[in-house]
Amino acid sequence: MNKNIQIGKHAFGHGQPPYIIAEMSGNHNQDISRAFKIIDAAQRAGVHAVKLQTYTADTITIDHDGDEFLIREGLWQGRNLYELYEEAHTPWDWHKALFDHAAKKDIAIFSSPFDKTAIDFLEDLNAPAYKIASFEIIDLPLVRYAAETGKPLIMSTGIATKEEISEAIEAVKECNNQNLVILHCVSGYPSDPAEANLNTMCDIAQEFDVLVGLSDHSHGISVPVAATALGASIIEKHITLSRAEGGVDSDFSLEPQEFSDLVKNCRMAHSALGQANYDLKKSEIENQRFRRSLYVVADIKKGELLSADNIRSIRPGLGLKPKYYDDVIGKKAKQDISYGTPLRWDQIEES
Repeated sequence: MNKNIQIGKHAFGHGQPPYIIAEMSGNHNQDISRAFKIIDAAQRAGVHAVKLQTYTADTITIDHDGDEFLIREGLWQGRNLYELYEEAHTPWDWHKALFDHAAKKDIAIFSSPFDKTAIDFLEDLNAPAYKIASFEIIDLPLVRYAAETGKPLIMSTGIATKEEISEAIEAVKECNNQNLVILHCVSGYPSDPAEANLNTMCDIAQEFDVLVGLSDHSHGISVPVAATALGASIIEKHITLSRAEGGVDSDFSLEPQEFSDLVKNCRMAHSALGQANYDLKKSEIENQRFRRSLYVVADIKKGELLSADNIRSIRPGLGLKPKYYDDVIGKKAKQDISYGTPLRWDQIEES
């Protein structure tokens, strides 16, 4: 698999800052002007891309009132799947306007397709990438259809088993698509940071030799920042204009200022990784002289023995290194040495 991938104007991969995606999902609340504002807010926050979800209630489920179509717990407890998706979907006739608006704002935009017709539709819009949602990773025909476009493909793991993740990755490889990123994801809405198990992301990278990242549904920005420090190539998080104004995903979404903080802190975390380096850093140069060294702490006469009473390891660091303490104790002073003088070899008689 490729170790560097490009979506729109931005490349990402090993050794580079994470590509940050703002997921709009259904937080537009069926108001296209709100959708435009979310794109604007994402652009101001400094993200690389806005992501949509392309489905209708009829392409993702059926209108049925059976118990198996009822959500029994969590944020959407008591709601019927069809009714929820009818509220949450992004109208297809909005997509071109949203793509055009993002282009004007110079921010990438792409989507999660939930069936093959959505991929065909997004291809007509020249979508630069595709995202397979965590619940769809087991739909291998859909995975292959997206992979066959040759465009970068991002897949969230969610509740997938390791075997199911392996099968999805193999399906992409069979299509000779080398532009794959696997996002570790906990499909809880919201998810508990204590369940993040971010080392799973690292294990996926090692086990399957792919770029990895995080799709996060927890509150706040701590988990994405930690994932960045572990080498995430992509960070995906939901965005809303205001949690107080509601929306199907608003509870676990970040507001614009929080998203800006996410971008800054993830970039800072990546910058802090750097390279293995034991050289003196620029900020350390001045402080080097305040390290410990051997100093004369009582006046010493010529010929007098150096001892624990007149030699100590103290700050600053202008004298001999403390490692020579045992070597100098018991030796004679070659000259008078006054209190507060850094100890040097030329002040000491040779044995």
